[in-house]
Amino acid sequence: MRPPKKIRNIAIIAHIDHGKTTLLDSLLKQSNIFRDNQVTAERMMDSNDQEKERGITIFAKNTSVEFEDYKINIIDTPGHADFSGEVERILGMVNSVILLVDAQEGPMPQTRFVLSKSLKMGLRPIVVLNKIDRPHADPDRVLNDTFDLFAELGATDEQLDFRYCYASGLSGFAVHHPDDARENMRPLFELIIAAAPQPQGDLNNPFLMQASTIHYDSYVGRQACGRILEGTIKKGQQIIHIDEAGNQNRRPILRIEGHLGLSKVEMEEAGVGDIVTLSGIPEVTIGDTLCDPSHIVRLPPIKIDEPTISVEVTVNNSPFVGKGGKHVTMNKIRERLDYEKQSNISLRIETPENEQDKVIVAGRGELHLSVLIESMRREGYEASISKPKVITKIIDGVKCEPIERVHIEVPEEFSGVVIEELSRRRGEMQHLDTNEHKITRMEFLLPMRGLMGYRNDFLTVTRGLGILTSIFEGFAPWKGMIPGRQRGVLVSMCAGKTNGYACFNLQDRGVLFTAPGEDVYEGMIVGENSRDNDLMVNVTKGKQLTNVRASGSDENIILIPPRKFTLEQAIDYVQDDELIEVTPNAIRMRKRFLSENERKRSDKGRQ
Repeated sequence: MRPPKKIRNIAIIAHIDHGKTTLLDSLLKQSNIFRDNQVTAERMMDSNDQEKERGITIFAKNTSVEFEDYKINIIDTPGHADFSGEVERILGMVNSVILLVDAQEGPMPQTRFVLSKSLKMGLRPIVVLNKIDRPHADPDRVLNDTFDLFAELGATDEQLDFRYCYASGLSGFAVHHPDDARENMRPLFELIIAAAPQPQGDLNNPFLMQASTIHYDSYVGRQACGRILEGTIKKGQQIIHIDEAGNQNRRPILRIEGHLGLSKVEMEEAGVGDIVTLSGIPEVTIGDTLCDPSHIVRLPPIKIDEPTISVEVTVNNSPFVGKGGKHVTMNKIRERLDYEKQSNISLRIETPENEQDKVIVAGRGELHLSVLIESMRREGYEASISKPKVITKIIDGVKCEPIERVHIEVPEEFSGVVIEELSRRRGEMQHLDTNEHKITRMEFLLPMRGLMGYRNDFLTVTRGLGILTSIFEGFAPWKGMIPGRQRGVLVSMCAGKTNGYACFNLQDRGVLFTAPGEDVYEGMIVGENSRDNDLMVNVTKGKQLTNVRASGSDENIILIPPRKFTLEQAIDYVQDDELIEVTPNAIRMRKRFLSENERKRSDKGRQ
């Protein structure tokens, strides 16, 4: 067991795509934890299939590396705003953070969010200007912008005097000055040892720890993960678990696990400063205190930010039910969601009273919800998903809704159409400037309702050249009615296989979502109408054949490729009277015919 002065606990925080996981790859490779002939992948910490495919970190993960006689525990955190709940809890487990900033883009919205959280907790961040080997990198400007951001967020004099270095996670080097020799990550390791404070606490005190994150294991149930604040813990030792309500239970520790590189290692004993996962407390949740029976102390609870949007999950009752999935009943869906509830505390999953045929799942954003639904789809589940609804609050007698801070970068010629559309969606402009490269940067405060369904339109109007990122700002009074989707949909009027001839004739009516030869059913959405009304169409109709054939009477048809939706795009796209049908081999959209009461509720919600 290592003394606390030889341990450093840090988290890597940054905006999405600024290179956290890639930098961590270089730290892991250069810490000699792998054999010489061991095969290592890119973005090693992104172990989840969806993380690898999307190229983003979804779940915070622990690792540890050895440098000389020091042990450095590192936590890789998500960069996307929907998973900010993970970041907030992780900051309580560490003594310092590495704030990673892209040397070209500079501080971005998520940079502001995670930095403000760490400054409020009294941490002194170490700034790493990443990707300095890129052609348009401007580390001096970005360092000044970062200092300005520290000052703007109310950093103390000690926090403003932050240590920093330059690096390239991809090329595997760190330097104290841009002109230094670019050899390896040693300067960053040395900076961590020098700038990150050692864990506070005494090995001789009674054991004390707070559960910062929760894992779930099929064999031992819930596991509490956190940093040991005082004393030591041994396998089999009895501890007191104090829950949110203050109830105390005595529990034996069945297993202690730490990390070395990418592997979990079982430990017989752990002490102050170690980040460990403890098994044997089945009812533990985030913020609970674990302490020694001889010295019972209750730590302040950890506040988890509440969800902001919700969807209704029901059984798939389309004509194609059961063709792709093996779990199609409500009991199976509810069982799977209950399992998720055990480990994913930031999601709220509940069944409404008197409505046992649906489950309401609430999260921080469309991506947060779609990751869960995509996981279920890959596990063989089928379900129907409703249009997301924002979660409102009554504050001082006023109805309030979630507001997002939206950061946009577009070429100057597209700025007018973006400003016009966001104003129509009740957005309030906070900032606008155009740089010498004719790139306009804008910042809006926009109701979350207004952001839903806009990302697809944004990419279209900016021809794929715009960047849109958003982060939850807070709750504000209800902004009134926001117009929904401007175009209607093409709905199949019969079942069958789509026909190339029918698709060709319908191309003038709008954009199709299905290709020739695909199965469709009555009520399925097969395209987007070019007008604002819904239109029933027959996509299965073939060309009428006659027994007269003349040379050149049959023309070649040229079909425009259909628009295919990802799950997030479909969640963004659907309206109140539509559902998403999610199966292992397809994502379809269909009309839902509302009852009279549902229609009244829907009309009332829009006003």
